Amino acid sequence: MQMAELSRRSMVPVATIKYYQREGLLQPGTPTAATRAEYGEQHLRRLRLIRALVEIGEVPVAAIRHVLAMVDDESVSLHDMFGAVQYSLGPQPGRPSLDPDGQAARREVDELIDEMGWKVSPDAPARELLASALAALHRADAARGPSLRTYASAMAALAAREVPSVTSAADGKSRVELAESAVAAMVLHERVIVALRRLAQEDASAKFFAGRSAY
Repeated sequence: MQMAELSRRSMVPVATIKYYQREGLLQPGTPTAATRAEYGEQHLRRLRLIRALVEIGEVPVAAIRHVLAMVDDESVSLHDMFGAVQYSLGPQPGRPSLDPDGQAARREVDELIDEMGWKVSPDAPARELLASALAALHRADAARGPSLRTYASAMAALAAREVPSVTSAADGKSRVELAESAVAAMVLHERVIVALRRLAQEDASAKFFAGRSAY
């Protein structure tokens, strides 16, 4: 397919496609003339992945370049590739807080991970992200809702079904195709979970407060 068709099918403007090529995110097509090139399905898949990372995952271009390098590197395990994607997804936590609330929150997170028996890297950004959120909840004296263990158990059950499903459709796919599909699923499913939680909260609020007097 020509650049115009690639743009149409991917819904990515030609100028943006050329920008991705300049940034090393998308391989050039096969030259067919001095100013023309032919693009294949692999370019279309890659563009759709980049679009998901940029528009849905809000991942910076530099981080996308790192993720795609992991996707294309046959020596990188799927587990390590998943880690690279997770560590690239925003928002990124800031510097660890040294105040008592921040220190207590980090201890709580470490204890939770140990209690759950999770195999999580000590430098996983999600550790500090969770600790920052817990510390902020404490400082704001905000209602924390169900226990942290309740949330963790629900996420553990979900993850136990999510991760195997990534490879369930591996038949006939190359390693790169599988990796691209897995990365897109990780990014998009995270947003699906957030959206479903908000919808469920709105429904629960409407039912819980129905007929109650205003506080």
